[in-house]
Amino acid sequence: MIEPIIVVLILLGLIALGAPIFLALGAAGLTGLYMARGSMAFFFGPTSLFGQLNSFELLALPLFVLMGAFLAATPVGANLFRAAVIWLQWLRGGLAISTVGASAVFGAVSGVSIAGVAAVGSIAVPQMLERGYSRQLAAGSVVASGALAMLIPPSVPLIIYGAVSSVSVADLFIGGIVPGIALAVALAIYIYFRALFNPAEAPQAERVDYSWGDRLRALGGIWHAVLLIVLVLGAIYSGIATPSEAAAFGAVGAFLVAVGIFRCLDFKGVIGVLGQSARISGAILIIMGCARIFGDYLNLVRVPDAITSLLIGTDLPPEVILMLIMLILVGLGMLVDAVSLIVVTTPILLPLITTLGYDPLWFGIILVMNLEIAVITPPVGLNLYTLKAVAPMLKIEEIVRSVLPFVVIQFLMLALFVLAPSISLWLPNLMR
Repeated sequence: MIEPIIVVLILLGLIALGAPIFLALGAAGLTGLYMARGSMAFFFGPTSLFGQLNSFELLALPLFVLMGAFLAATPVGANLFRAAVIWLQWLRGGLAISTVGASAVFGAVSGVSIAGVAAVGSIAVPQMLERGYSRQLAAGSVVASGALAMLIPPSVPLIIYGAVSSVSVADLFIGGIVPGIALAVALAIYIYFRALFNPAEAPQAERVDYSWGDRLRALGGIWHAVLLIVLVLGAIYSGIATPSEAAAFGAVGAFLVAVGIFRCLDFKGVIGVLGQSARISGAILIIMGCARIFGDYLNLVRVPDAITSLLIGTDLPPEVILMLIMLILVGLGMLVDAVSLIVVTTPILLPLITTLGYDPLWFGIILVMNLEIAVITPPVGLNLYTLKAVAPMLKIEEIVRSVLPFVVIQFLMLALFVLAPSISLWLPNLMR
């Protein structure tokens, strides 16, 4: 078993030297295949890469990325926050709670966490600071709630997990609804009581009595995007369209919203959005392909079977094994990007999960909840650096400190769904 150790050390060494993650995964995987099968490795490698990407359901990924990019170029994020403020301003900590609500809805529009942080954070943070909110509460609420996009459908990480595990993407989308809403509610409740017991962090502004006309007009700037996402997800859940077909409809609809309704993109802007989406999708897909090479090597030398046998042989309760896995995933997520973590760990851990008697669909939800914690913790927490880019008045040290209590809330919710799998499987079973 010395060869797998050498391969893992090659992977970690290349990452430590600053090599692109796709290059580190591909080089380590090819090295392992060469040690195991000689020159046939140069046949197995391309076959693995092509086999990973040759999937009809995987078409949904670049199309949902494109849909989110078009909507992110519109004022939808700002409009969502303003509407949430008008509807929730009566609550203690209403601006921060509005941030959670706006981020949750924008997550259902974009599917990419950094897009939500950028769109909502650029508006929410200055307004909260202007009204006397503490810098910690302002930053933490934006960074933590932005991660909801990873779980609330249409979620890019869930699409990737579905492509790797062969679990239905439509079922994963359904499974992500209850945990996503529960996590958003938990964050809002925490903010409310934090502001209630420490009013200095969220001063109660002079209440404005908005009429129902004001509330309805506030929805006028977001109904197009909300209707679009309802139609897209409704087509998937009802079985009218596959996720890929619905994603194509969503991309076209988002283009019409951006160009025809908001009129915020000219020809040059459209080309820019297409280029940005192509870069994001290309980066994700090349990582997935190279991670498949690495994963196929691990399967070839039966590393997943060895790990399964080792952990099952300890006679530990399944719940203890699961919590150990969660801690490992959170630790890895602090060092490795979400795409690589899904593609590399799923083939290794899924056999163990199924051996323990758990549903692969449930594990996909739990895995993405782990990634939500990963994107808000240093050193690879992309949401932290995204907020710093759109809110330069905040120091990165302040942003990092601000997320610590929100990480605790996410850990508690993760533990809940780990120890009670039926909660996340309730809605998929009901839909079936």
